[in-house]
Amino acid sequence: MIAENVAHFARVLRSAGLAVGPDRVVAAVAALECVGVERRGDVHAALAAVMLDRHDQQPLFDAAFDAFWRDPKLLEKLLMELLPKISGRGTRPQAPRSNRLAQALAPERDRPGTPVNPNASEEIRFDASFTFSDRERLQRADFDTMTPEEFALASRLAEDLPPPVAPVRRRRHERAPRGVPDLRATLHAMVRAPHTLVPLTTRPRRELPPLVVLLDVSGSMDRYARVMLHYVHGLARRHPRIHAFTFGTRLTDVTRCLRGRDPDVALAAVGQRAGDWHGGTRIASCLAEFNRHWARRVLGANAAVLLVTDGLDRDEHGSLADEAARLRRGAHELVWLNPLLRFDGFEPRAAGVRALLPHVDRFLPVHNLASLADLRRALQAAASPRPSSRPWN
Repeated sequence: MIAENVAHFARVLRSAGLAVGPDRVVAAVAALECVGVERRGDVHAALAAVMLDRHDQQPLFDAAFDAFWRDPKLLEKLLMELLPKISGRGTRPQAPRSNRLAQALAPERDRPGTPVNPNASEEIRFDASFTFSDRERLQRADFDTMTPEEFALASRLAEDLPPPVAPVRRRRHERAPRGVPDLRATLHAMVRAPHTLVPLTTRPRRELPPLVVLLDVSGSMDRYARVMLHYVHGLARRHPRIHAFTFGTRLTDVTRCLRGRDPDVALAAVGQRAGDWHGGTRIASCLAEFNRHWARRVLGANAAVLLVTDGLDRDEHGSLADEAARLRRGAHELVWLNPLLRFDGFEPRAAGVRALLPHVDRFLPVHNLASLADLRRALQAAASPRPSSRPWN
């Protein structure tokens, strides 16, 4: 039946990383009943209308649709209630556009983690575990093109990355084997033990400054936001002075959610608390709320702010430039992490990007593990020219 074809196609999309639940399968069947199956273009448009959330999912959907429904006699197969074949005989399938789609379209026996039939004589077993070379390749792989297994491994590796900020020198001193002699402490020690002859020394205390993460969880940032939450969760377990906020259509404090030891439980708590996950983006309004209610509480003692967003603002209320300037005045350093910088030909044509650029200290990419691992080195490097002086402005 047509419903079985649609359900099978939904499973392929789900394996490729798209959120296609049973409700969308029901909606897709209803849509096909309305438009009919006489024309391939109508079937494509109807399924895309009910199964997709964002425009950036369209290329993956198109590749999956072409590979799944590639038989030119689609109408006859649908009318004869035959399931389409994933791997045809005698024809070479079209190359999928991403690793996620390639794995989703692979036969069950070819997927990593699938049990192997011991009775099959011609079947060869391969070790599906990640080797050292796989991990090296994974460092440069884009989060958006990873298979589910690669994405899970990348999330685990992000948990152990070092903090992006270096310890700063404080006014208070601490006891040290070498340093400046502390006459007061030495005299007190001599009172308690008169035979003390070696003077006690101290040095300035060095500690990590506060770190504030403002993470965009809108639809276009879905995969990058999930890895960043794993990264922040790992930092929160080692760095007590970290504050995390998610924003899409509203600002949400998720700092307590990330204090748990189990990353899966912590991210599930974040998903329940952030009700605007996978929605729109109102950067100006969310920054205004942070400046009003949170800036004085969390920005202090040389606090650095990591703003993780693609800058695609759809907020019609408030001035993004004014709120970004206000945020910059309250922070010791404002660093913008944008996954769109992975493209060599990136140009800040969007209004939100152009409004934010003049008010950030650093503008860095964040699209793979290598960019996260290099974040500390990039922040400690010599200050680069202000973004307003870049050639594209």
